[in-house]
Amino acid sequence: MNEQNIVVSCNNLEERYQFNKVAKQASGAVLYYRGDAVLLAAVAIDPKPVDEDFLPLTVQYVEKTYAAAKIPGGFMKRETKPGDFETLTSRIVDRSLRPLFPKGFHNPVVISITVLSSDSAVDMQVAAMHAASAALYTSDIPVNQVVAAVRLGKINDEVLINPTLIEQEESTLDLLVVGSGSDVLMIEMCVKASEDEHVQHTNELEEDELLEIIDIAQTAIETASEAYENDFKIAKKEEIAVEISEDKSDDTLYKFIEENYAESVSQAVQSMAKSERSQALKDVRKSIMEALEAKGEEADKELVSKMLEAYKKSVVRSLILDKSIRADGRALNEVRPIEIDINLLPSVHGSCLFTRGQTQALVTATLGDMKSAQSYDLIGTKGALYETFMVHYNFPGFSVGEAKPARAPGRRELGHGNLGKRGLAPTLDLHRDGTVRLVSEILESNGSSSMATVCGGSLALKAAEVETSKLVAGIAMGLVTDGTKNCVLTDIMGLEDHDGDMDFKITGTQDGVTAMQMDIKLGGIEADVLKEALFQAKEGRLHILNIMEESLKTMPSSQALPSTVQFSVDGSHVPAIIGKGGGTIREIIEKYGVSIDIDRDTNSVKITGSSKEDVNGAKEFIDAITSAPVKKQMVYEVNKQYAGKIKKIVEFGMFIEMPDGFDALLHISKVAKERVNNLGERYNVGDAIDIIVLEQKGKKVELCTPAYLL
Repeated sequence: MNEQNIVVSCNNLEERYQFNKVAKQASGAVLYYRGDAVLLAAVAIDPKPVDEDFLPLTVQYVEKTYAAAKIPGGFMKRETKPGDFETLTSRIVDRSLRPLFPKGFHNPVVISITVLSSDSAVDMQVAAMHAASAALYTSDIPVNQVVAAVRLGKINDEVLINPTLIEQEESTLDLLVVGSGSDVLMIEMCVKASEDEHVQHTNELEEDELLEIIDIAQTAIETASEAYENDFKIAKKEEIAVEISEDKSDDTLYKFIEENYAESVSQAVQSMAKSERSQALKDVRKSIMEALEAKGEEADKELVSKMLEAYKKSVVRSLILDKSIRADGRALNEVRPIEIDINLLPSVHGSCLFTRGQTQALVTATLGDMKSAQSYDLIGTKGALYETFMVHYNFPGFSVGEAKPARAPGRRELGHGNLGKRGLAPTLDLHRDGTVRLVSEILESNGSSSMATVCGGSLALKAAEVETSKLVAGIAMGLVTDGTKNCVLTDIMGLEDHDGDMDFKITGTQDGVTAMQMDIKLGGIEADVLKEALFQAKEGRLHILNIMEESLKTMPSSQALPSTVQFSVDGSHVPAIIGKGGGTIREIIEKYGVSIDIDRDTNSVKITGSSKEDVNGAKEFIDAITSAPVKKQMVYEVNKQYAGKIKKIVEFGMFIEMPDGFDALLHISKVAKERVNNLGERYNVGDAIDIIVLEQKGKKVELCTPAYLL
């Protein structure tokens, strides 16, 4: 097939796609151009499907440092593990493309997206999404849909479609919507705090406004995806024959379970504890196996498990759709019971144990100075950037009863931590001084652990006395639909996430939404269902916030918070505080065990230590320095004689202490008319000496002796 160049101009983007130019042995590949950015997206498929019932899709987004004319920093001079931005971008592309594959497709597929040339004005996540979609759609894999990504911003109440990166910096909204045709497949959104006349605004979005903006995005996606499909058809390869696995099912076995074990399955589903439910279903499976063997029939454990799972799913969904009953007995809009324990860890700056049903997060807050900020690089920026607010999410195996060792955080952990950060960040002081790190340890999980992280994180910030404008709560919403009837579920647990049709996480304050993340399993969501989910989430969020507010009324003070004092000094005292070669400030730091930051622009001093006694002691030391009178250099009269004292003798002259205490150099050439070879033979340190001022320029004074003028 000949090389093809296709230019698409849509939604304020001009993109060029070059097919059949490179990577011709891949199943599909494209070179993507926008501005100076060039990305290569390539798709490869393993011809042998896996035996398990899942889609083994891997998406890898990689930024090569040479793309920005850089060499990797550090000891290793080649790219190593992906950074957080690369990992999060890979996750976004994966979540958007996964629904496009046909059901029963079990061949391993790897989609590689490589940034070959960077452009600081190009949104790399949108570029990566479009490049990957184009490569997949035109490949020989049976995927016959494209996706389109639209990022929306908001500046001065004006909604922008695909704003530039400079505009994104000013925007109070970051909304990324991905869809295909009229279907929305994925949403990621957060707001950003702003300042107007020194008044900080969190910029939450009310539900109605958010729906209007999503509608704008949906229209833009429909226009773009239609253009992509029409333009890319000429580059589409002939599809290869791929085995599409049919559901391994047995209608007779399913009917046997339905007729004989309906009551047992219903009771198992409605067991209150996750562990009880799991054990009850294992007991039902064992009974089915024994009954089949007693009848002399073959009992395939894998098939029995699959049919039992299918019947269990139908029971869960029919209870919700037909009777509005959830597995744990809650109403559709009911939040699980909440327990909150604040500052339970005595040696931690701030801590909160947040429990909602069978989901439990222990969130800690640690305060540090600016030196504790996380440095990182982005391909489109010059120099290092610094992250002063971090949210780290950990999900150990014991939280779900699994015996597995701890490993490095994966994509899911990074994604949940990033969602927590985006939800909480708008409430932090824009001008805060120092670094804040939140760590969420998930101790028990039965759905919605990322939202427990947000709730616990907001309270941990309060426990550590970090200045925040408002409390933030998070809630996960679900959906069960049969195509005609829709049931939106509040605060979903793991069973409802697994057997439902939507996972919709929303964080917000009393006044609106700060962040959201939505994944649709159906291939799209209707506007009225989205509206119902948003307003039902608001009801649940306000309920949780009320409980959080109540918990603060009895919050004990942290015993471990560092003591801090900040004050201003006269700029003329700063050199004395620092001392010669930094000796004085080092002495204070070592003596009192504190950290001291001095801002030379504002002449402010900040002292931080583990106790008030140490901090106050350091401040008293500095007060003693600043209370001493400041020496001010005299303005000397030229050609006038003054009395000085020899402070130091060097090869090229002598340093003379002037009457006002400042030192000035008497050069060897101006000691006498005749040349003096050895000053030490004539003078001693400490001797009084008469000198004449020849010239003064600021602090620089030129001297001579009376003998020199004779």
